[in-house]
Amino acid sequence: MADAGSPITVALVDDQPLFRAGIRMLVESQDDMELLGEAADGEEAKRLAIEWRPDVMLMDLRMPVMDGVEATRQIVQHATDARTDKPKIIALTTFNRDQAVVQAVLAGASGYLLKSAEPEFLLAAIRTVHSGYSVIAPGSIHSLFEHAARNAPAIGPDLSVLDLLSVRERDVFLLAAKGLSNGEMAQSLFVSEATVKTHLRSVLDKLELRTRLQLVAFAHERRLLGT
Repeated sequence: MADAGSPITVALVDDQPLFRAGIRMLVESQDDMELLGEAADGEEAKRLAIEWRPDVMLMDLRMPVMDGVEATRQIVQHATDARTDKPKIIALTTFNRDQAVVQAVLAGASGYLLKSAEPEFLLAAIRTVHSGYSVIAPGSIHSLFEHAARNAPAIGPDLSVLDLLSVRERDVFLLAAKGLSNGEMAQSLFVSEATVKTHLRSVLDKLELRTRLQLVAFAHERRLLGT
């Protein structure tokens, strides 16, 4: 992992050489980024992540040998087990309503982008996730997750997963899953933003989620918003 002030180290995972070549040129043109390595499938991506520990990985979701979802899951799990920093993973997809995106986010991806994204948007996304924030392709993240839920096998809401939460934590969970900001949640619940942040952190810890984006995916996957 890069130290403060060092270039952001980037790894690129995609089975299309021409696509990798374009991204390689883009990343290498930036003074604050360094392309650390490339992989053509998920198995290679896992080895690259373990050996070189890049700051950010651009991960194609559909590849031979091992797909991007499973690669993301194994990379995050290995870093957790080894107690090392997890790379920030940006899932790459061709389709704006790719159900695999939801699985990638739940596996630990920091967001997703379309492969057709503008170069400046891609570069900004790399810097954004490196700073600790999530990124999503333009459009409604809720529309994506609702579409994925509708196309998943028909099951009822899995409310049992919320048994770990207190009543107030459930309130915060449902409001955050609907996309409300901390300020909006505080106003709705008649509490301070600091209280909302405390409850939200507790919710993420109890449900073993890393980000608000994962929380949204978690809620839609289990149909906890009535979708």
